[in-house]
Amino acid sequence: MKKLLLATAATALFAGAASAEEVKVGILLGFTGPLESTVPAMAAGAELAMKEVSESGKFMGGSTVTPVRGDSTCVDAAAAQSAAERLVTSDKVTAIVGGDCSGVTGAVLQNVARPNGIGMVSPSATSPALSTAEDDGLFFRTAPSDARQGEVMADIISERGITSVAVTYTNNDYGKGVAESFQKAFEAKGGKVTLSSAHEDGKADYSAEVAALSSAGGELLVVAGYVDQGGKGMIQASLDSGAFSTFFLPDGMYGQSLIDAIGAGLNGSFGDVPGTDSEGAAKYQEMAKAAGFDGTGAFSGESYDAAALILLSMAAANSTGKEWTGKVMDIANAPGEPILPGELGKALDLIAAGTDIDYIGATAVELVGAGESAGNYREYTVKDGAFVTDKFR
Repeated sequence: MKKLLLATAATALFAGAASAEEVKVGILLGFTGPLESTVPAMAAGAELAMKEVSESGKFMGGSTVTPVRGDSTCVDAAAAQSAAERLVTSDKVTAIVGGDCSGVTGAVLQNVARPNGIGMVSPSATSPALSTAEDDGLFFRTAPSDARQGEVMADIISERGITSVAVTYTNNDYGKGVAESFQKAFEAKGGKVTLSSAHEDGKADYSAEVAALSSAGGELLVVAGYVDQGGKGMIQASLDSGAFSTFFLPDGMYGQSLIDAIGAGLNGSFGDVPGTDSEGAAKYQEMAKAAGFDGTGAFSGESYDAAALILLSMAAANSTGKEWTGKVMDIANAPGEPILPGELGKALDLIAAGTDIDYIGATAVELVGAGESAGNYREYTVKDGAFVTDKFR
């Protein structure tokens, strides 16, 4: 037993020492695919946190953090696993920010992260199935589960006096999770879902899907899809045929590219996306603007927070090996000195002094359950070609 303990300790020390000069962290997001317009601001957010930690000179004996990008494609599990394998075996990353979409994230977790003992913090995978996935303590997410989003969607729609809706969802883990959680919550409030049906991404014509939904009826169409793919196609086909004129847009449908593609037909539609009106959110948006990207984009703040949690947890564990995953919940939650964006150097000082920190970050981070965001949302309406915030929940 003593030899085993010594070996374990040596492994932990080696993990820290091996990365004394450079710590590589993977960024596994869909740089191509149905969310490709959203991903640049997400990657920039994660890299902003890494740059902040590196430039502080206070991380792991003065180590630098190097981001290494991998393309999950969002929807192709085989491609995502291949990219993750490259990050781990060739690029030698010690942790992964990602994946982004739920299906590929689950595949990478089971087939790459667990076998290799690599911790992951996803900024945007929201499927409820990930809450109970076997993860060996290696998986966390700064995004809330769609079990929570479904309740928020039902609240928003009901409060606007709408009692019947049709639902279309992209035919994968994300879409099914949103549709099922929403329908359960909406019906519990007395609402009616006239039809809930899947659509496939990548089609040129969605008229048949829209016709079926139109026949079923509903005051609006809930579109649980992707902003650059089938969700956009379903909206355009609905407007072209006159089937629906108002749409509810959950997080996967939030993006300027949708407004640019649809135009005035999107005015009056509304939806939700994770977000807060916290001091940390405002600070992050200022930092992002100074760095040359839009910090208000979907899951950009969550990406900054994912990278920050990884690096602060490594510092707390004094290891870049998987030991850091045992520190995430302590770093993310009270009690401790609150840490906002731009204060990662301060956080590293406090950790080195043995002082507890409570990482608040860009998204008012609070991890619950198996390590996922408790869930704050921004409700918005599309007005005059822009997303206008209505309130926060």
